[in-house]
Amino acid sequence: MDNVLSKRETVRIDKLVSHYEENIEQFVRFMGYVQALFDNTEALAPYVHSKKWRVKDPDHLRDKLKRIASKRRSQNEQFDITKDNLFEKVTDLVGFRILHLHTTQIDRINRIILKLLEQENYVLIEGPIARTWDTESTAYFKSISIETTDTGRMYTSVHYLFKANKRALPTCELQVRTLAEEVWGEVDHMINYPHPTHISTCREQLRVLARVTSSCSRLVDSIFSSYQEATVEPTFRQDGKRSSKDKVR
Repeated sequence: MDNVLSKRETVRIDKLVSHYEENIEQFVRFMGYVQALFDNTEALAPYVHSKKWRVKDPDHLRDKLKRIASKRRSQNEQFDITKDNLFEKVTDLVGFRILHLHTTQIDRINRIILKLLEQENYVLIEGPIARTWDTESTAYFKSISIETTDTGRMYTSVHYLFKANKRALPTCELQVRTLAEEVWGEVDHMINYPHPTHISTCREQLRVLARVTSSCSRLVDSIFSSYQEATVEPTFRQDGKRSSKDKVR
């Protein structure tokens, strides 16, 4: 079936984008609140390498809506996004990303995020959900009670979706991933997203890069594990039995 959009569909999408542009100040303000929320949380500081954020560009929203409409048409489904439900259907208009160094930090980061959202009365719509293609990563996330899903893309990232309150329009998609995984994500985003590259060698190289960055994350995990073991020295309790004491905290 021909997936080229009709003039009527194109006009409808243009109106949806205009509706977003008319309300974009709300999303910019919300982005500022989210940024301040995570910037001013001292408990996160020891675990966070860096943070990134953005409000979706209107042209990027237009492109996304065209892809959704085209996909619905190919599946003989109705394109049901309207002005009334646009901000419910498209939930990544505000995006925030937290980058950290090694995998086991996510356990503590997740606990802090959930506690912070609860304390500040944010509404957690979805998450945490770990999107991963890696079986070892899947096992780890399950061990710390984080739900997992395989989206078919070769990266690992923990996702949350939240909003300020039940009546607020903007939602924020929060992603937490290792710095190594971010390398693959940035490269893939540049040449393979949102439109997959037709260059077969690039697709194969991206698959290789995904495995390399996954291995890099494991190597970093191993380095920190070795470091922590090396910074623990044996001591003896008063009863003479061996115990251990951290040399570095």
